[in-house]
Amino acid sequence: MRQKTEITRRHALAGLAGLAVGLPIAAQAQTADLTPDSDADQSAALQAALDGATGRLTLPAGRFRVSNINFPANLVVEGVPGATWLVASGTAIGGFLHQSGLVLRDIGFTGDSGSDPLFGVQGADNVTIERCRFSESPGIALSLFESAATIRDCDFENHGDAAIHSLDSTGLLASGNTISGCGNAGIRIWRNEAGPDGSILVNNRISKIDWRQGGNGQNGNGINVYLADEVVVADNHISDCAFTAVRLNTTKNCQVTGNICRTCGEVAIFSEFGFSGSIIAENVVDGAATGISITNLDTGGQLAVCSGNIVRNISLKSEVNPDTVPVGIYVEAEVAVTGNVVENVPGVAIAAGFGSFMRSVVITSNVVYASNIGIGVSVAEGAGKVLIADNMVHEPSVGEIVGLKWTEVAETDLRAVVDRYPHVTIR
Repeated sequence: MRQKTEITRRHALAGLAGLAVGLPIAAQAQTADLTPDSDADQSAALQAALDGATGRLTLPAGRFRVSNINFPANLVVEGVPGATWLVASGTAIGGFLHQSGLVLRDIGFTGDSGSDPLFGVQGADNVTIERCRFSESPGIALSLFESAATIRDCDFENHGDAAIHSLDSTGLLASGNTISGCGNAGIRIWRNEAGPDGSILVNNRISKIDWRQGGNGQNGNGINVYLADEVVVADNHISDCAFTAVRLNTTKNCQVTGNICRTCGEVAIFSEFGFSGSIIAENVVDGAATGISITNLDTGGQLAVCSGNIVRNISLKSEVNPDTVPVGIYVEAEVAVTGNVVENVPGVAIAAGFGSFMRSVVITSNVVYASNIGIGVSVAEGAGKVLIADNMVHEPSVGEIVGLKWTEVAETDLRAVVDRYPHVTIR
């Protein structure tokens, strides 16, 4: 899967802000020209209120049709929780460009923004968006480009593309958000060129992610990290994704820990293509076509830890990608697979390598229950070394440790014939 996106200035239009305080007389005067629930365009009135505000602006309850609003720096803007809505009519609602110091709180954003995101932030620092609602837009709800922002405790629902799309982040924290019903992605962390990103995605709840634009993995992911290094994905609850709960593509030194990943159409947790240094630990995967895949030695993918995960209830096939096979945990190069528990796999519970694509794999202290094959190891010509030790495999239907040549079972009991395969060590 290769991914690329382009962000124009229109795609970087952005947001609002707020602090929970009383409405002073000056603020009342600033918003006096806003007419709640009117079909008329309110852009000029809102722009005047923002330009005249000093430090803080409180918006009244109601729905306000606005477009192309420029939000000033060093401003806090708040609404009435659940009752203040800014509504797009064919273009983006507003923008925050090349400035610092914007807080948005308790404001709803909705409407038809056309090909633009509802809001975008470009080249900005110290942006906070909290307790806001983003609903029913045809594309991206919130777009960030070359910006540092905190997005917390917000609700995103029913967007045609993605809830949050961050490109070339300079410091993103997304925490405590609820995302549901998006057409292609929940959260995307992308870069134009590979490099340190440092985004932190924690304690979010993501569900019902479709793949309307198709493809073989570009879309349909709860969290998608592409060319972005040093990203932390931790303690999220992710369910009902057409493809993947957490997908790392060509990343370095990323961590995927403590997540619950339920009912994924393809691979639940994916570290693919030219990745290195992935830590995938202490996650729960329940329901997927493949549980965890750490792959693509052919394009330089190598170096990972896969430990302490629970993987269970793997399906016979994928409805979205026929190339996906029922495997609990799959690894290829410079990977330690240790302390995992894998249950109910109608295929291979733990698989090391595919044909010649295997190098320096350690599989130790894992528990496997109710699977056809406990541990499957490539014994094809050209496969690299693997160490298998101290695992517990309970009553597999085919074999505990099985030798595989590409897609065929070559040895049903690899321990009995291990001397034939000097690259395999079994203890």
